[in-house]
Amino acid sequence: MTGLADKIIGHYEKHATAWDALRQSCPWNDKIWHDRFIDGLQQGAHVLDLGCGPGCPIAQHMIDRGLRVTGIDSSPAMIALCHERLPGHEWLVADMRQLALGRRFDGILAWDGFFHLDPAAQRQMFAVFDAHASAGAVLMFNAGPEHGEAIGEFGGDPLYHASLAPSEYQALLDRSGFEVILHKANDPAAGGRTAWLCRRA
Repeated sequence: MTGLADKIIGHYEKHATAWDALRQSCPWNDKIWHDRFIDGLQQGAHVLDLGCGPGCPIAQHMIDRGLRVTGIDSSPAMIALCHERLPGHEWLVADMRQLALGRRFDGILAWDGFFHLDPAAQRQMFAVFDAHASAGAVLMFNAGPEHGEAIGEFGGDPLYHASLAPSEYQALLDRSGFEVILHKANDPAAGGRTAWLCRRA
């Protein structure tokens, strides 16, 4: 399955327009978690949005709530949509796995993208979180409820997903200096997502 994980960047670039259209037309069923994330930040806080996609609705919502956003996505087409829709914020084409901005942020979001990384890459991401989190930073990501890999589908192409075990996420968070504020598996209030909301200790 690792080969399919390596195709994620090309997948979203190929399907950027279709994915954006679907995202805009579907109900936003995970807003409850994004409100929790925003509520943990002060007005004007600077958020690093990893895998920001086309910027709507998530980055748009953060901006509307008074946050500053630096969005990272490996798809140039997705980042182009962000530039068009949300000027005045920072949008960068980059691979989150290799990110080294040399800056720290008040919030780090890795939502609906982190789970496309294979298990080894997910483990490595905790060093990226650590390097970009300021003291007291809020971190939120979503994954699966248990260790495993799965293949979905979008636009007729396979779509890779993976998760570590909850105990391993907890250990990685502990080592990176994050404490868990709230964790829910298969949350029915968020379309069945499994979410982690954390704060830098």
